[in-house]
Amino acid sequence: MKVLFDIGHPKDVNVFKGVISELNDKGHEVQVFARAKENTRRMLDDLGIEYHLCNYYSHILGKALGIPINDYRLYKFSKDFKPDIFVSPGSPYSAHVSRLLGKPHIAFPDTEIAGIVMKLTFPFTDKIYTSTSFFIDLGPKQERFEGYYEMAYLHPKYFTPNESVLDKYELTDDYIVLRLSALGSHHDVGARGFNFESEDDLQNLITVLERYGRVIIFSEIDDWQLIEKHRLNINPKDLHDILYFAKMYIGEGATMASESAILGVPSIYVSNTKRGYLNELESKYDLVYTIEDKNVAIQKAESLFEDSDLNLKWQEKSQHLYNNTVDIVEFIVGAIEKTLEIGK
Repeated sequence: MKVLFDIGHPKDVNVFKGVISELNDKGHEVQVFARAKENTRRMLDDLGIEYHLCNYYSHILGKALGIPINDYRLYKFSKDFKPDIFVSPGSPYSAHVSRLLGKPHIAFPDTEIAGIVMKLTFPFTDKIYTSTSFFIDLGPKQERFEGYYEMAYLHPKYFTPNESVLDKYELTDDYIVLRLSALGSHHDVGARGFNFESEDDLQNLITVLERYGRVIIFSEIDDWQLIEKHRLNINPKDLHDILYFAKMYIGEGATMASESAILGVPSIYVSNTKRGYLNELESKYDLVYTIEDKNVAIQKAESLFEDSDLNLKWQEKSQHLYNNTVDIVEFIVGAIEKTLEIGK
């Protein structure tokens, strides 16, 4: 059978790469429709996954105006490929085109605050699979599972940390990962993070963190020289190895916060927005903390660093997580094949 994956974010590549591999092994024909976003393209290239590109829009207005354009691009591509099913994290393009072609679309979303996209997508979607942590009831189309999408690529079954990255990037001492985000996605409207008022404000945070280790920055912005001083430029395929060996993660990126937590790294997400998966990783497994005020976040980081067994305790917590969740890759493959069987 023919399966079309519609992906936009680098995280989508990670979530679906194992699924695509297993579907190929089972004899299904797979194609990927991807946004022309640099990291997404690079990751697909590195994995040897063939893909067809559509436009990527970085701003809200562009995203809105781009919907009919990318709908048309996907429609043309799908007319040639003739997929039996559309699979996405919750893409309006797949939802719209699948309905036009009379084929099922199943979605695997994890962001509750993407309200506009959900309204454009889910009325045209046949089945919506969400973690038990997803705090919105989407009605009879929704089916919940015990786990988190990041486990599709970070569970020990699928991820083995490579210690050689420490030498590769000269990370010889304890280090802390600081993530700064542009907050320009459709689900970031009204979002606030650190809200630094000046470069000195950022320096104050770095000064506090440097008492406990080297500070390395991953940033979507480059407004200040201080960011460049601490920025670590890496091959994207090394990111999760670097997160795994970090002493702590603190930042505005929700995905990186959840990834770090699942890897057993103490994590602090600094934002006024909530994510169900982060809420549950905090309330159920005590692996990550969502904190709105940056000063409170700094205090929390300092209190955690006082524990000499901090990282050992987080590794034990992550093992408890692994023992109580499903195999996400097998779950997604099963959902796809079940839908294909129904459609025969």
